[in-house]
Amino acid sequence: MPKLDARASSLRPVGLRCESLLNPLGIDSRTPRLSWMLETTRAKERGQRQTAYQVLVSGDRETLRAGRGDLWDSGKVASAAALHVPYEGRPLASATRAYWAVRVWDREGRPSAYTAPAWWEMGLLEAKDWRARWIQDSKPGPATEERLFDEHPAPLLRKEFTVTKPVARARAYVTGLGYYELRLNGEKAGDRVLDPGWTDYSRRVLYSTYDVTRMLRPGRNTLGALLGNGFYNPLPLRMWGHLNLRQHLPIGDPRLILQLEITYADGSRETVVTDESWKAADGPILKNSVYLGELYDARRELPGWDRPGFDDAAWRPVVPAKTLVGPLRAQTVPPIRVTRTLQPLTVSEPKPGVFLFDMGQNFAGWVRLKVRGEAGRKVTLRYGELLYPDGTLNPMTSVTGQIKSGRVPAGSNAPPIAWQTDAYVLKGEGTEVYTPRFTFHGFRYVEVTGFPGAPALDALEGLRLNSDVESAGFFACSNPLFNRVQEVVRWTQLSNIFSVQSDCPHREKFGYGGDIVATSDMAMLNFDMERFYGKVVEDFADAVRPNGGLTETAPFVGIADEGLGEGAGPVGWGTAHPLLAAQLYQYYGDQRLLQDQYDTARRWVELLRTRAVDHILTNGISDHESLAPKPVPVTGTAFYYQNVRLLARMAEVLGRSEDARKYGALAGEIRDAFNRRFLQPGTGRYFTATQASQAAALFMDLVPAGERERALGVLTEDVLDKHDGHLTTGIFGTKYLLHALSDHGRADVAYRVADQRTFPGWGHMLAGGATTLWEHWAFSDNTFSHNHPMFGSVSEWFFRALAGINPDEDAVGFDRITIRPRPTGDLAWARGRYRSARGDVASEWRREGERLVLIVAIPVGATATVYVPTAGGQAVTEGGKPAVEAPGVRFVRNEKDAAVYRVEAGRYTFVSAGFPSRQ
Repeated sequence: MPKLDARASSLRPVGLRCESLLNPLGIDSRTPRLSWMLETTRAKERGQRQTAYQVLVSGDRETLRAGRGDLWDSGKVASAAALHVPYEGRPLASATRAYWAVRVWDREGRPSAYTAPAWWEMGLLEAKDWRARWIQDSKPGPATEERLFDEHPAPLLRKEFTVTKPVARARAYVTGLGYYELRLNGEKAGDRVLDPGWTDYSRRVLYSTYDVTRMLRPGRNTLGALLGNGFYNPLPLRMWGHLNLRQHLPIGDPRLILQLEITYADGSRETVVTDESWKAADGPILKNSVYLGELYDARRELPGWDRPGFDDAAWRPVVPAKTLVGPLRAQTVPPIRVTRTLQPLTVSEPKPGVFLFDMGQNFAGWVRLKVRGEAGRKVTLRYGELLYPDGTLNPMTSVTGQIKSGRVPAGSNAPPIAWQTDAYVLKGEGTEVYTPRFTFHGFRYVEVTGFPGAPALDALEGLRLNSDVESAGFFACSNPLFNRVQEVVRWTQLSNIFSVQSDCPHREKFGYGGDIVATSDMAMLNFDMERFYGKVVEDFADAVRPNGGLTETAPFVGIADEGLGEGAGPVGWGTAHPLLAAQLYQYYGDQRLLQDQYDTARRWVELLRTRAVDHILTNGISDHESLAPKPVPVTGTAFYYQNVRLLARMAEVLGRSEDARKYGALAGEIRDAFNRRFLQPGTGRYFTATQASQAAALFMDLVPAGERERALGVLTEDVLDKHDGHLTTGIFGTKYLLHALSDHGRADVAYRVADQRTFPGWGHMLAGGATTLWEHWAFSDNTFSHNHPMFGSVSEWFFRALAGINPDEDAVGFDRITIRPRPTGDLAWARGRYRSARGDVASEWRREGERLVLIVAIPVGATATVYVPTAGGQAVTEGGKPAVEAPGVRFVRNEKDAAVYRVEAGRYTFVSAGFPSRQ
């Protein structure tokens, strides 16, 4: 890149991303958006900012390094924009690779050096670019649903082809339903598993792009694929006695589409596609169910089937796939991968021949079995979250859909109890290693039967699976319980992101909107959820019902408890769509998603409006798993109000001023109606005055100013006096409770609730052996899941209240931040870090005798309001001098317990004197 003179800026762009991905391979956005973070090379510099940028995009690396953008040269653009800058260059064709770099100008007008080149590569953009066709095995499937429970081997598909010249580049564009594994010349391509991500396959099917250049060899080559059932060919299980997924999901026989594009060194090209020249055979996976598990018979392996020269004369022809599916779209959600390997803590033998492995941690994924024995021996692996008192496996909290009756329809091999089981039949050839492919389980314990002899501890390993989202947040404090809860929340969340955010990783696996509404902030403060939640928003949009209603789950599986008609779900669950769209703008600056999803959100709000009588909506499941009576009309109307406010904000951002005015006015009318209906004037009591009622009103800002202190008093009295510092709330009320208390000056009460060791609370779960969060506050050994993220909102409270890291409500990509830590209880220190879209945000405080030290870091491109905790009006210093004199700091006001400052980008150390060592 061109060199700069000595006046080059200390500001530099880093972390270049295209469509929020690092060097993405195979995207299908025709106008890709480019983003970068900004760092300063001077550690003590404050207030640095970008005033302009220049982007160069070239078709090859050498041209870019010469400082030329033959695809696009933006020129110098006077702008602070560093997120989602749209490409405006020459149109990009399918499979085009583009290299790009950026430089920026700082506040003094000095340019940075150009960055090192980054790149992106287009996928297949047009339907006509897909020369491949969907294919499937010609072997007929079962004649009846009952026969689906029999053995039906997962098909193997293969195709040989010849590479005639040196290869410069090769790309495989591929997907398979329900799942596939791509192989080339005897090796697995890539490290993705359980691909593609689950969508409504009638609306869109996600494909992946693999760089297979180095996997090709001169001469004969072989493409191979294994196909699994996934959610495209589910078993006709009757969850809860009635729900058959086959009646609600698009279904069909397993299928594959693959297009291999080879570019030779001489510039010529060749394409290998799925067509009727491929062949199929039965593989060794005899059964595979995303719920029940797999049966694998190693004796039926076909060595070399995915290598050149294999004799496939006896293999069957394939046929074009019979059923229609939606268009192919590039998969940009983080793929599911093995993200951690766990070693078991113990192995025991509670009964003769029954071995029990304790992995020490509840999680979602697979095990890897190592075994030696005679051919034909069957080793069975059964999974569960708990043990019975006699040390044997208790699998009942992870049984699919509560199928536990033991009754089986006549003529069916359906399981009498739908627990999670894998089985491996040995081939008798030395040490054999088995890992499932087309299922996943939620478990801590593994029961092994049929093992030859007694297994050693290393006979099993655990493989944690999840959509491979990057870690974005860190929290720790002086309270060991909170640190352990934080760890448990993160394990729980990762257990429940398998391209959809599920309620549990075993018995349901569905993308429930209510769980997302309760935990999305928690998830985004802990992990980079931008691409994942972008897919979730589209999943809900795909599932919209004829009346405009949003569904309880996405993809839609037929559940509409307390819904709004025509399959629409309850208001609290449908709220996931507009809430996530708004949060993705607030956290990551994604305005395109707001634009794309606005009409869907507007139709949803209009449906709510037709169902509300005098602005009161008496709909919903309300505060699910609450320990007190659920305030259905309170939460229903509060959600209605929230949805309308979200829509008004979306309209404002998009410049739809008339809609912004209209829905802003409607929100005001709902607020007035809410108080007329539920508030007992002069008392601060809402409806039945449960914790959920009071917290919802306070958290949603529905309480008139003159009633707030009384409403807060009613809430604190219920917590402290009626329930001895414990909560009674459920899925939503728990989130609202902690924040309503903290935001209204009673962080001490919120702390006491979170710090409880007795029922109900997080400490009680941990005392009961939890390593992931329970579905219910009370211990369950038969019904409720032990790996449920919905009570994980406490982690959000750790970040927002204890560490004090908050995006402002009107933030765009975390550009406006509030740092407001609330030292309380017996906390001596707390630390929080968050890798925002603009860079690292940090807030760390500690007590030092009678002083409180607060260290804050704000990234370039953001500003912050900092609340420095104070006591008795004592002065605050920053960097050893009065804060009002510190560079980059502007005094705003004093509040009862804090001095408030505005700060620019940089690192700050505030010290508040006269602060008590404990509160």
